[in-house]
Amino acid sequence: MFDLAEALKLVAAQRILCIGDVMLDDFVYGDVVRVSPEAPTPIIAVRREEKVVGGAGNVARNIAGLGAECVFVGVIGDDEAGQRIDAEFRRLATIEPHLIVDRARPTTRKARFVSEHYSTHLLRADWEMSAAVGEAVEDGIIARARGAMAGAGAVVLSDYAKGVLTPRVIRAVIDEARRQKKPVIVDPKAHDYAVYRGATVITPNRKELADHTRRPVATMAEIASAAADLARVVECRAVLATLSEEGMLLHVEGVEPVHVPADAVKVRDVSGAGDTVVATLATMLAAGAGFEDAVRAANAAASVVVGKRGTATVTPEELRARILPAAALAAEEKIVFDWAVADERVREWRVRDLRVGFTNGCFDILHPGHVKVLAQARALCDRLVVGLNSDASVTRLKGEGRPVQDVQARADVLAALEAVDLVVVFEQDTPLELIERIRPKILVKGGDYRIEDVIGREVVEAEGGEVVLVDLLPGHSTTSIVRRSAGNGKGPPARAAAKT
Repeated sequence: MFDLAEALKLVAAQRILCIGDVMLDDFVYGDVVRVSPEAPTPIIAVRREEKVVGGAGNVARNIAGLGAECVFVGVIGDDEAGQRIDAEFRRLATIEPHLIVDRARPTTRKARFVSEHYSTHLLRADWEMSAAVGEAVEDGIIARARGAMAGAGAVVLSDYAKGVLTPRVIRAVIDEARRQKKPVIVDPKAHDYAVYRGATVITPNRKELADHTRRPVATMAEIASAAADLARVVECRAVLATLSEEGMLLHVEGVEPVHVPADAVKVRDVSGAGDTVVATLATMLAAGAGFEDAVRAANAAASVVVGKRGTATVTPEELRARILPAAALAAEEKIVFDWAVADERVREWRVRDLRVGFTNGCFDILHPGHVKVLAQARALCDRLVVGLNSDASVTRLKGEGRPVQDVQARADVLAALEAVDLVVVFEQDTPLELIERIRPKILVKGGDYRIEDVIGREVVEAEGGEVVLVDLLPGHSTTSIVRRSAGNGKGPPARAAAKT
């Protein structure tokens, strides 16, 4: 299992090649104050205006926003909008733009008029040409793409059907990427998806999936079937169907389909959310993530940008916070002594298709080693349950004088961590009964264990789950802390000190 939190650290070392239809997004914000006397149309009192690079350019901005480098290849017109795009790209040190000026076509521009108060789009005006670029421009796109591909960890084709990604360009890029063994992620808009044959991942939305497979897509089963059919036709390894408020469904050849539910967030603007998904997917795949982990990261990133206005990007800090969210419950609500309460909580998570992870320990004196293990465990799942030994259990395992802190104190500290979603206290010497009750999808222990020695391994693996060992932080243990405290002459033995 790939560690999403660790992957974020690797993103800065990635270089992504992005090719597609760049455009200028113009957002005009204001309030409707009255109806025009000239015609039955609303009058907007303009408060402010924002112009940002959109379309495939927003994919590049999102790649750069995540901390990776992006080589962008696109076409602009010889006009003010094209000059604005060029200037915006050159302002960003982590984007290397290769913009071909085509004097025969305007730069694509979209102006959206948005109610400032209600965050509602009132009107959109487009300046564009959808005709395919000429042969000379095609030659320039292909040459630049081939020149940049060797240093790229992944390739993105961001197709907005504005004429840049012609069948000839698409074929040349995919063939070269396959020759160099680079993953190709396609955000499709072509009338015939056959032009994308041989891509690694294709990301249609629900309507696009239905239109291009001519299959029903009302249920998850139907979506999975249509995605499998599309994968066979396009000869791609994976299909990611984006489903708006229902999240995403991932089909990978030879693997059961995975539904990733959307995070519950307040949606302010969905403009460009698909660009964020593609950008995150590409950077995570380049960093070495598997398809499912990359998709879960992309889903988290999308939930961040839809909470922003306009064509937005996501930062590594925002993505990490979404992957490891702050506690939705107060700390005391996350502590469970009654296992029936834990049953109910876990059942709710399963209904939402959330992966439940589990780890356990005494956590007597919480130290950086504990925090690292918990953070890495949480990065491997959607919800993390921590099994906590009771006081009597700790004493039997560790001997007299332990625990240093009673169970409530230890539980309080664990529950305050953002990585922990539920703390369940158990009286037994091992967590086996609790694991049988929780039935986690991911079971995490420290690297001082061997897989075959992990208690509960058979239970988890029997249900298709996975046991993961995470590296420990050298030089940190509760035992050594207790010994140092007892021998420094600064106070009574640790257990007595804890009671005062």
